[in-house]
Amino acid sequence: MLYDKDIREPLFDYMEERYGKVRIIEEKQIGRSRADIVMVLPGGIVGIEIKSDADTYARLDRQVKDYDLYFDRNYVVIGSTHALHAAEHVPGYWGIISVEWLDDKVDFYMVREEADNPKMDMRRKIQILWRPELAHIQEMYGMPKYAGKSKEFVRNKIVDRIPEELLQKQISDELFERDYTRIGETIWRYKKLGR
Repeated sequence: MLYDKDIREPLFDYMEERYGKVRIIEEKQIGRSRADIVMVLPGGIVGIEIKSDADTYARLDRQVKDYDLYFDRNYVVIGSTHALHAAEHVPGYWGIISVEWLDDKVDFYMVREEADNPKMDMRRKIQILWRPELAHIQEMYGMPKYAGKSKEFVRNKIVDRIPEELLQKQISDELFERDYTRIGETIWRYKKLGR
């Protein structure tokens, strides 16, 4: 029996081999769900939900709805006990990866390739960015600072003014550059200097 903790590190290696340049963000709140893994790629963001052999499908319906709003593509990674029924629980554009023990190591099998998510909402996706990252995008595209305005107001202005294909790449670039070791300093500097 495979547990979530057994799957994660080998899955990161598998995805890095498959996609090349990736950045992994774990346990990210999206809507009313928590995404197990957010995988940043140069041109988009992929949500990954893990359903180990110890998990059930109880929350998956709600998770699928939340993932679909935030991510360009999605995968469900399933333990072998879920292999027969996984496709019944996720839309056809979700990728399905099966995972099992094989020769004393974790082995992955691509059951179904992922496809572009038709339900992704850019106004939701941009919520993944922090305020200093939004400010950097505003600066890059010559936008006003919108001092005193809410984060939601700023996000909406960015989505309205920057073409989606450019914004897709820019969101990924910001997430690749995110430095968790310096976020306190970055936020302090943003608040003190107004950017």
